[in-house]
Amino acid sequence: MTDAEGRSWRDLPSHRAWLAAEAEALLRFARGARMARGFGWLADDGTVMAGQPQPLWITARFTHVFALGALMGQPGCAPLADHGLAALLKDFADPEHGGWYAELADGRPSRPDKEAYSFAFVVLALSSATVAGRPGAREGLAGALALVERHFWSEAEGACREAWDPAWRRAEPYRGANANMHMVEAFLAAADALSESLWAQRALRIAQRLIDRSARAQDWRVVEHFDADWTPLPTYNADAPDHPFRPFGATPGHGLEWARLLLCLRASLAAPPDWLLEAARGLFETAVRDGWGEPGGFAYTTDFEGRPVVARRLHWVVTEAIAAAAALHEATGEARYEAWYRRCWDFADEHLRDRVHGSWRHELDAALTPVAGTWAGKPDIYHAFQATLIPRLPLAGSLAGALAAHGLR
Repeated sequence: MTDAEGRSWRDLPSHRAWLAAEAEALLRFARGARMARGFGWLADDGTVMAGQPQPLWITARFTHVFALGALMGQPGCAPLADHGLAALLKDFADPEHGGWYAELADGRPSRPDKEAYSFAFVVLALSSATVAGRPGAREGLAGALALVERHFWSEAEGACREAWDPAWRRAEPYRGANANMHMVEAFLAAADALSESLWAQRALRIAQRLIDRSARAQDWRVVEHFDADWTPLPTYNADAPDHPFRPFGATPGHGLEWARLLLCLRASLAAPPDWLLEAARGLFETAVRDGWGEPGGFAYTTDFEGRPVVARRLHWVVTEAIAAAAALHEATGEARYEAWYRRCWDFADEHLRDRVHGSWRHELDAALTPVAGTWAGKPDIYHAFQATLIPRLPLAGSLAGALAAHGLR
């Protein structure tokens, strides 16, 4: 689908201006997350939600976003990125055992475990801050990658372990696709930040295991849960199907997110394998077939026959559909991806963008009424903000790398 002159929305200066305005509005909303130590979980009105602890991933994701804002030349973003870096390198850091606490409450560790999911966002934040030239970021990134290599990366498995106790003595006997997916994103960002192709090669190995082998065998549905030997756990969390990080069944949003990441991986490799584009297409097709339903939006989870399990619509799934559709349209030029790009932005504009308080409503029920089930408030802007950048950047390993090399179009 194109206009009368054959242009996609992404080619229209007016659409790029709209995306820029939305990005700036999200950054304004995000400024309210600043706390004495790092960033907090935002409520619907853009203030820090009372009583919520500070997850490591929240501070890391805001730091990443503000580093991108600094690369975009947005005044005020560089000091906020530096504020996040200070929290990551000091307040969340475990001075006894190394690494980062998973969560703080009132400035003290409330969950001291070491989680691959959170560490992935620390690496992402430090990588983006390194590209943005923020003081201390490069040294912090080198230390973070050394910890990832020592404790999370498994050369034998070609993927990452999930979590450890605070002292790094006991690893959780579980392997998860979600944490590994975000490690792919982090590794690609580190490869760009340090010009070290090793990390892109490791991202490829994770993708080979979880997508080329596992998801391919499931008609491009991503298997999320495994034991320590990588045996699938098909009933994992059947009693908690709407878990925010490890939901039961398949997650169409992760299929969409993987589709975009595979194209970023493809752009970062000197000799990318052909299956990356094939898999990105397959993941997208299965996700939109299984996930999109009446009256619009994507179900959070499905079973492995494609039937909805949790029908609520989470905002991040639509943002990943936007990003994947933009990336696939750039990679292929096919009009169907442009059509999905427009459909998803129209849905987001009508149902998710909050014109009163700002940012995006994070969750809707199946009737598209705002609810707070899986998520309370509007914790952060990571997914929505990236959806405003990806359509304006060429495909690359990371957003920070693309911004530094090309700027926004």
